[in-house]
Amino acid sequence: MHKLILGLAGVCLLVALALMVSGNLPMAGPFLIACFLSVAIGFRGYKNLKGFSYTVVIFAAVVTALYYPQYFVSVGDFKFSTLITPLIQLIMFGMGTSMSLDDFVGVIRMPKGVLIGVISHFIIMPSLGYFLASISGLPPEIAAGIILIGCSPNGMASNVISYLAKANLALSITITAVSTMLAPFVTPVLMKLLAGAFVEINTVHMMIDIAKMVIIPIGAGLLFNRFLSGKAVWLDNLMPYVSMFGIAFIIVIITAAGRDSLLTIGPLLLGLVLVHNLSGYFLGYWSGRLFRMSERDCRTMAIEVGMQNGGLASGIAKEMGKMATVGLAPAIFGPLMNITGSILASWWHSRMPKEERDAVQEMEYRRH
Repeated sequence: MHKLILGLAGVCLLVALALMVSGNLPMAGPFLIACFLSVAIGFRGYKNLKGFSYTVVIFAAVVTALYYPQYFVSVGDFKFSTLITPLIQLIMFGMGTSMSLDDFVGVIRMPKGVLIGVISHFIIMPSLGYFLASISGLPPEIAAGIILIGCSPNGMASNVISYLAKANLALSITITAVSTMLAPFVTPVLMKLLAGAFVEINTVHMMIDIAKMVIIPIGAGLLFNRFLSGKAVWLDNLMPYVSMFGIAFIIVIITAAGRDSLLTIGPLLLGLVLVHNLSGYFLGYWSGRLFRMSERDCRTMAIEVGMQNGGLASGIAKEMGKMATVGLAPAIFGPLMNITGSILASWWHSRMPKEERDAVQEMEYRRH
């Protein structure tokens, strides 16, 4: 069945490409959407591809928003953009329900790794974002979005990728928790310093906005996890799906709002975001190597530095009133980092960390 569905996806893609080549670009839309949805369903039948299904669904949603933006901007007098902040708060609540105070106690257990991870994250990605924005030649507000995604904290996706990459999951969770709780204070200051020349930044206002989107819902999630975890199993099972839907819908809303800009500068912005993401992995890994960290910890550094909380960055852009400009880079970064992160995790998953490999070889040597 899954092979048949993937075959259908191939047919839809061929029809879409034929329509594009013949100049019938508007007619290609439904076939492209059907192609991505078929690929997402088809991937569910393969263990190694299953993890990519959600990302492919997001691509289907983005294509839908590009072809039919009118359905994702407003309904009557109601603007869908008003849903972004509540959705971010819901996602952060979900993040809180999956955390506990033990995640913060990890700072005491692994102070060196957490310190290096958090500092590297808030130095490397903002600096890269500023450099890329400065040389991009993009309109100032769109360029500022590259800096914004760089100044944002880690997202929960980095924990999943760390697990798949055989990295240090405990360290990954702790770095994510600490960087997220620091975001209301660090992100606005970095944005003022680095993006102030591109767009007006109200530091205090941004601090309050991020606190509303991060501190309060995560705090509520922690309390839920402390007192009600396991007592509402349906909610525990539902939250990951709610978070995935929320992120996808936020990306669709921003894509629809910024459609005209995306069609004009999309390829350039995509290239810059890809360089930002891949450079984060590379420099994050070598920041760990610089401080003589283990291979597992270096993998964690790469993932924690290179992967950002695109949803939160989108929420900040919305609160700035610049969702259709500043919000574009975060909207692209989110799906893209899931693809690159999954590829990186697959690469590392099949390769045992050096320390473990050496230990195995030592045991074999002693056995013989």
